[in-house]
Order: sequence, then structure tokens, then C-alpha cells
Amino acid sequence: MLSTLRKAFWLFGVTFFLLVLFLPGYTKLQELRDKNRALETKIKRLNIENALLQQELLRIADDPVYQEQIAREKMGVVRKGEIPVKIVPEKKR
Repeated sequence: MLSTLRKAFWLFGVTFFLLVLFLPGYTKLQELRDKNRALETKIKRLNIENALLQQELLRIADDPVYQEQIAREKMGVVRKGEIPVKIVPEKKR
């Protein structure tokens, strides 16, 4: 009986030692995998955004009507002889 008790304690000791040795590394591995997944998702989102911006850039370069629209809306450019009118909404009381 003493021999089986020693084997059980020895097995428990080895198991405990292995857990202490490998558990921190395993948790770090899981954290890095989660971080990697999040970064891959971010890369996919940024690639999509980049593709959309490339399309926008091509449209700006090739479409003079769109160029004018951007110049008017975002930069306030007006044609010669036009009078710019700015509509200011009323403040709610």
C-alpha cells in the first residue's frame, strides 16, 4: 500500500510540475492567438477600405463631373459669375 501511495504522490508531483512549467506558456500562446485573430480581422477591414479608396481615387482622376462635385461640396469652389449662398439652419429654442 505504501508503494501505491508513493506512486500516487510521485504522479501528482510530476503532474503539478508539468502544469506549473507549461500552463503560463499555454496561456500566453492563447493570448497571442487571440491577438493574431484580431489583427487579421483588422488587416482584412483595412484592405477593403484601401480598395474602396483606390476606387475613389480612380474616379476622381477620370471623372471631371465628380471632380467638380467634390470641389463644390468640400472646398466651396464656385464657377465664375456664380454667387455662393450659404444656408444656415435656425437654432432650436
